Amino acid sequence: MKTYSRIQKFNRLGRESCFLWGPRQSGKSTLLKELFPSAIYYDLLLSNEYARLNRNPSFLREELLASNEFKGPIVIDEVQKVPALLDEIHWLIVNHKKQFILSGSSARKLKRSGANLLGGRALRYELYPLTSHEIPDFNLLRALNHGLLPRHYLSSHPQDLIAAYIGDYLKEEVAQEALTRNIPSFSRFLEAAAFSNGEMVNYKNVASECGVSAVTVKEYFQILQDTLIGALLTPYQKRPKRRVILAPKFYYFDVGIANFLLKRGPIVNRSESFGRAFEHFIFQELRAHSHYSGLNYPITTWRTASQLEVDFILGDHEVALEVKGVSQAESHHLKGLKAFQEEYTTKHAIAVTLDPRPRAIGKTSVLPWELFLKKLWNNEIIH
Repeated sequence: MKTYSRIQKFNRLGRESCFLWGPRQSGKSTLLKELFPSAIYYDLLLSNEYARLNRNPSFLREELLASNEFKGPIVIDEVQKVPALLDEIHWLIVNHKKQFILSGSSARKLKRSGANLLGGRALRYELYPLTSHEIPDFNLLRALNHGLLPRHYLSSHPQDLIAAYIGDYLKEEVAQEALTRNIPSFSRFLEAAAFSNGEMVNYKNVASECGVSAVTVKEYFQILQDTLIGALLTPYQKRPKRRVILAPKFYYFDVGIANFLLKRGPIVNRSESFGRAFEHFIFQELRAHSHYSGLNYPITTWRTASQLEVDFILGDHEVALEVKGVSQAESHHLKGLKAFQEEYTTKHAIAVTLDPRPRAIGKTSVLPWELFLKKLWNNEIIH
């Protein structure tokens, strides 16, 4: 039984058409059917629908022009499977003011094939795994162990589902984006990338583990970004006084996927794996909030050559954020935040922890994670 409600509501849509991108099983189809129950719906995952429109894309135009009485949107799910449909869609938007909602797991295939991306005539939306704000009675340990893809979070035994997801989708379908038949090397890359999860990426080291070149590894990381399977955080380096490490920091799109690839086992309070998964979870919340709120603020990271570090910098150094899976933050946990504040003026310097109550340590606010997330989703952290 579904026990969540999605935040993504297409508030800016109006009469415009849009793309909705998101990883498989993030809930795109369910969301579209809930928000647009009377829409004309084409599902390209259905083999017969895919076959006939792939054989003759003009069927879409002919069918939609056969009845001009319908004024609602037309939903095309997994649109990247038939790139030629975009020309028909473009023509219908321009000449007949049709409104389309086009969903899929990646725009990469469309771009690679030279498909028509509607010349700026469609808004872009993204759907991520569930957030704490969407789940009544949210359970942190469940989220850290199961991940936040809807089926996985709600399942009593998600490991088989996660294994199938990685095998059938990540290792096969996403690998096709690399235009390679070397599935084993891409599979090794997925596991090697997991060891970079939450860390600065060393392309040469990853390449050595995978048996491919560093150039190929960079392309693989780009594929993970283009398919929304992963994110590379660039280092914040505006007018640095200290020498800053320029390597990006990598996160998979879902903590449950990273756990499985890392073979972490059960995550329990105050363990090392808890701290890493907790930081990853907070990143997922930040990434979703940046997009869903419409603020679209950049999320960067900061680490100096002397190993002073701040996990996340939001906006143009408006917020400096450190995540610590500890029950009581101490001054030594905040060295990176203190150093960053010596170099930049911030509106907020925050440590997100398991502390039972908020505190202030110097110029840094220590916030229990529940309070931090409440403030984040109320747009009180950055706005």
